[in-house]
Amino acid sequence: MAQSHTTDVLIVGGGLAGLTAATFLARAGRSVRLFEKASTLGGRAATQTKNDFHFNLGPHALYRASHGKKILDELGIAFTGNMPNASGGFAIAQGKKHTLPAGFVSLLTTSLLRLPAKFELARYLGSLASLDTKPLQHTSVADWLSTAIRHAEVCQLFQALFRLTSYTNDPERQSAGAALEQLQLALAANVTYIDGGWQTLVDGLHTAAQVAGVQLETGKRIVAIEPKSEPGKNRYHIRLGDGTQYTATAVIIAASPSVAADLVQTEAAPLLQQWADEAIPVTAACLDVALSSRPQPHARFALGIDQPLYFSVHSDAAKLAPEGGAVIHVAKYLHPSDSQPPQTTEQELEGLLDLLQPGWREALVERRFLPNMVVTNAQVSAAAGGLAGRPGPAVPNMPNLYVVGDWVGPAGMLVDGSFASAKQAADMILSPEQAYAVAA
Repeated sequence: MAQSHTTDVLIVGGGLAGLTAATFLARAGRSVRLFEKASTLGGRAATQTKNDFHFNLGPHALYRASHGKKILDELGIAFTGNMPNASGGFAIAQGKKHTLPAGFVSLLTTSLLRLPAKFELARYLGSLASLDTKPLQHTSVADWLSTAIRHAEVCQLFQALFRLTSYTNDPERQSAGAALEQLQLALAANVTYIDGGWQTLVDGLHTAAQVAGVQLETGKRIVAIEPKSEPGKNRYHIRLGDGTQYTATAVIIAASPSVAADLVQTEAAPLLQQWADEAIPVTAACLDVALSSRPQPHARFALGIDQPLYFSVHSDAAKLAPEGGAVIHVAKYLHPSDSQPPQTTEQELEGLLDLLQPGWREALVERRFLPNMVVTNAQVSAAAGGLAGRPGPAVPNMPNLYVVGDWVGPAGMLVDGSFASAKQAADMILSPEQAYAVAA
């Protein structure tokens, strides 16, 4: 006979969102159990270490003025790191290097833009901080660029900046309001590359959850979540792959929309399947390399202007490599319709390394190619109304069922959405009146 257990809150998924929600709830006195199907916690925030080089799963940066940073501070999760150096940046256009216009002097001197375009870019960047993005949430990036920007090269540069800050390469569908809000966040306070990689955050949240009393179980797969209504209360029965069963007052699914739809009977929660069907994942191809030395020490960063490419030496700002070594992330922001063979994409990324770090192969210690990495589970679209149009965290007509993650809630993109939705879901469980109002 299968074992049966009870808990106040059961959380599916041990990434940053699941660990954050679990810690807030356990600190408030709730009994919490978290299940992660993988053998380790962290999900896409995990860091691999090879020969003393620390590899995040592609390029990761924490926005310094973001929801995520504030929530980590609230939880007391300590980490160190630095902002990337603004010097040594290039814009790549038509296969050639140009100075990236990152300030007044570089804007004046760069060969990337003609003089009239420089004036237009300076005017827009000067007023960007005060731009009201709310009226533009329903407007696509393509439509905004066609009406707001005059010069083609300035349009290209804005598209490159939107790709950089949101990872999204889909101007026809991406919300201009959300993209501009993310760019404002980047320009206001920059980002931090974290010492030791994002595993530092995973380990900090893991410890915080344990100290708070969360029961953490890895290598355990949830296969079904079934609502069970009882007189005066709503509960959920949860079944694991090994047959073990749990009953919980509330459930948080910290996973993709497709996983959430698969776990819960769609007849009971049809919106979950709709959210899964409508989600357009944001993906990137990433070539991560570890070098024993850097052939070109001053080439730190590059952004593709006419091609959706990215290059950054993360070990310049964070402790990710042994003395003298370097960890470099090279990426291509993929369009949802991209069908280029992975081998061709890998060669394209190698070509960017050849341009910026000629001789890198002789210094190569480790390399890893991720041809189709999911960056975020759903892009923020104009059709849905931007950030405010995203699902959850409360699932309508399913009391005490919540979803959290980078595709959830009205606040924050990328990992900031994960942190913000996790805190919001925890607050809703602790204040049921708030949850009911939102779900209604």
